[in-house]
Amino acid sequence: MYMSSFGLIFIAFICGSLPFSVWIGKIFLHTDARQVGDGNPGATNVFKAGNKMVGLMALILDISKAAAPVGFAYFNLSVRGGTMFLIGIAPILGHAFSPFLGFKGGKALATALGMWIGLTIWKVSLPASIAAFIGITLFTAPGWAVMFAMGAILTVLLIWLPDPLFISLWAAETLILIWTHRADLRQPPHVRPWLGKHFQTNRD
Repeated sequence: MYMSSFGLIFIAFICGSLPFSVWIGKIFLHTDARQVGDGNPGATNVFKAGNKMVGLMALILDISKAAAPVGFAYFNLSVRGGTMFLIGIAPILGHAFSPFLGFKGGKALATALGMWIGLTIWKVSLPASIAAFIGITLFTAPGWAVMFAMGAILTVLLIWLPDPLFISLWAAETLILIWTHRADLRQPPHVRPWLGKHFQTNRD
């Protein structure tokens, strides 16, 4: 017997809201991820706390907490339409506004990637990961790297998977990521110093 639509959306939100990076940091490193780096309760600050293996564990869990409920609803239960849209966006909102952290949360990048893994396995998540890596290589501010990756995702969707559901989720996800990265995006994009020197040398 299938769960109700509300139940699936609620479960997806709760899964996304689980602050694994905070919990894992406290358990294995005796450190609160929110007291490291930019204060974001995400996997990046677990890495910055000094343990790559624990950081990787946090990253995998932050991705999986979106991929699991979204993939289950999309592939196992064949949910589509507005209900699937809400299930897809729920884990990202859960991470960004976690009730376990007083409705404060992280930037939701890993969870956003997890949503695409749940929906498309590798068709979108692989290009998104490559684009994010390129963006981080090019830009000094992570927010602009994320926007670069979102542009790449939209290109892949329009060319390869022009499903209205996917396009709608991309738009909603982009708005959430703009909000969570708003501090970075208030500043103009700046390329890495080595890239600026490269272009300067070529001009000379």
